[in-house]
Amino acid sequence: MTLALGEARAAAARGEVPVGAVILAPDGSVLASAGNRTLELRDPTAHAEMLAIRAATERLGSERLIGCDLYVTLEPCPMCSAAISFARLRRLYFGAGDPKGGAVEHGVRLYASPTCHHAPDVYSGIGEREAAELLRGFFRDRR
Repeated sequence: MTLALGEARAAAARGEVPVGAVILAPDGSVLASAGNRTLELRDPTAHAEMLAIRAATERLGSERLIGCDLYVTLEPCPMCSAAISFARLRRLYFGAGDPKGGAVEHGVRLYASPTCHHAPDVYSGIGEREAAELLRGFFRDRR
């Protein structure tokens, strides 16, 4: 989560919403890391999780990330939650919950849906305080 928080801080420095993500291979090595780049890339799908998944699948040469784990600083949205499922990530660790936009423990609760093909093991609240403070500070400074 430390690496994901670093990606979130880097995203904030670029003027992006401070969310960072890191994907670890089954052996614990870092496959990919990313921070939000929706503004920079002018791409509404350029969330940290999506960018990290794209980079990890490219690096492995496979659309599946079997046995891999994702660490992300904010509860994934519906789009990212679906991509996590489709990529078959083994575990999802996230920091701050997102009552407005989250789709894991809030909102649609995608992984609890009977139509969800793959649900990762989910661990929430990892680095929650720091992740939440990064977000609060970012939006406080924007007001």
